[in-house]
Amino acid sequence: MSAVLRIQDLNVAFDAAPRAAVAMRGGGGPDRGGPAPGRPAQRVVKNVSLHIEAGEILGLVGASGSGKSMTARAVLQLLPPGARMSGSIRLRGERLSSMSAAQIRAVRGRDVGMIFQEPATALNPLMRIGDQVAETLRLHRRVSSRAARDAARVALDQVGLSGESGALERLPFELSGGQRQRVAIAMAMLMGPSLLIADEPTTALDVITQAQVLALLRELAKLRGMGLLLVTHDLAVIAQLADRVAVMQQGEIVEEGSTARILRHAQHPYTQALVAAARLQRKRATSVSPGAAPVLDVQGVVVDYRRERRSLFKAPASLRALNGVSLAIRAGETVGLVGESGSGKTSLLQVILALRHATEGRVSLLGREFCAASAGSRMRELRRGIQAVFQDPVGSFNPRWTVERLISEPFFLLDAGVSAAERRRKVAEVLVQVGLDASDARRHPHEFSGGQRQRIAIARALITRPAVITFDEAVSALDVLVREQILQLLADLAAQVKVAYLFVSHDLHVIRAIADRIYVLQSGRIVEEGATEAVFNAPQHPYTRALIAATPALPA
Repeated sequence: MSAVLRIQDLNVAFDAAPRAAVAMRGGGGPDRGGPAPGRPAQRVVKNVSLHIEAGEILGLVGASGSGKSMTARAVLQLLPPGARMSGSIRLRGERLSSMSAAQIRAVRGRDVGMIFQEPATALNPLMRIGDQVAETLRLHRRVSSRAARDAARVALDQVGLSGESGALERLPFELSGGQRQRVAIAMAMLMGPSLLIADEPTTALDVITQAQVLALLRELAKLRGMGLLLVTHDLAVIAQLADRVAVMQQGEIVEEGSTARILRHAQHPYTQALVAAARLQRKRATSVSPGAAPVLDVQGVVVDYRRERRSLFKAPASLRALNGVSLAIRAGETVGLVGESGSGKTSLLQVILALRHATEGRVSLLGREFCAASAGSRMRELRRGIQAVFQDPVGSFNPRWTVERLISEPFFLLDAGVSAAERRRKVAEVLVQVGLDASDARRHPHEFSGGQRQRIAIARALITRPAVITFDEAVSALDVLVREQILQLLADLAAQVKVAYLFVSHDLHVIRAIADRIYVLQSGRIVEEGATEAVFNAPQHPYTRALIAATPALPA
């Protein structure tokens, strides 16, 4: 077989920018103003050589910052401003690395398709799905609008989104995360490319949708003879999909081989560490007093959404997102909430955090009713008892604030009456508690790694000494090494301060490692609940069994 993609001695470097210039930009990217005189270039990809044959799937793995995404983006010259690239990149013998900007634009989408990690940011929020998929075809071929729309309908059918069911006319916000990812795959595959690059394509997907997407990618690669470069930190996904694996550390390929050999008999210490971290072990068991009253009690919650009015003569129909959901969490306990996209997890979390009104039911926090209808000083007092940690801490941080200001934000919002000196003392204490240094309070978010930023988010949640912290996919974007550290930190904190956790995740490996009990949510209803190991070892409901069966696993 001839190689579809061949990369030889690829190097990517950035000219280091002065810290002041980086701080002014509020981000850690390269200096757009050009190289900083007298400062050495920072190499992020170092002499990388890879090849992918027709119909082959190559997995590219490594910790955050190892150079995986930079390597993948270099293929299509999608590097950030200020990056300098050297080496050879060839697609079926044609040298992509020496192409002009106009030439490489013609290659993108036509010969090489790319699926990005977050389809919501890759899709135009103002364009209907049919128009977005058809646009790819119209950019590369002279076809009529009707022909392009017909091709878009066929492409959506191929990825499981029937064009006849109205998908063509919908906007991105009207689709679930899994559906948006299928749209992204349809766009990438429309032109029948020789190579598909998938950068963390399943990170935001639930296990059932992930299994469907992975099966679709494998089928497309094998049937069309297409090369697939899969960039991911999830070794279980690699085990299920990839033929070969290349492991990156600090910009270099440290080990390469067949998937079975790498996962079972890794040779390099770094690869061994990745595989060991991916085999999540059960964290320290939580000690909960028998018969203790719940700190969070949810009873019979119903949430109805009104759909768009279709007629002046009929009342708008409603969609029941939650139907009589009840759950309870005791002090020091970790409860997992699982279910596929659209099951109602987000709606329930919004009701629990008093960010959305429930149509029926009640939520009690520390024995007091807690709902979106509450207001004033009583509501602010109750809000100190429940905090949240989100999937992407960067999105919830003001990049211009110092870490001290970020962590102490709840004091400003909740009228806590804490002096400046007391705030500084509390911030220093909580930074040490989450494994950072008290001096980090003076730094800005862009100066930290992804795992460190998540520790800062946890510190912000802990600062008011809440009874409950909710975690919404809080470790799904982290590589396996950082994920292991964060989960152990959370287990240790739960034991130290007796805080209760509600852990919402589509990753059942994470839930099994951290949760004491599990609630399984399907179509707005709790269909199963029980102790973690009991549910995993003997699931009672068919939906729970389907979730567990769809979860990718490493070979024994």
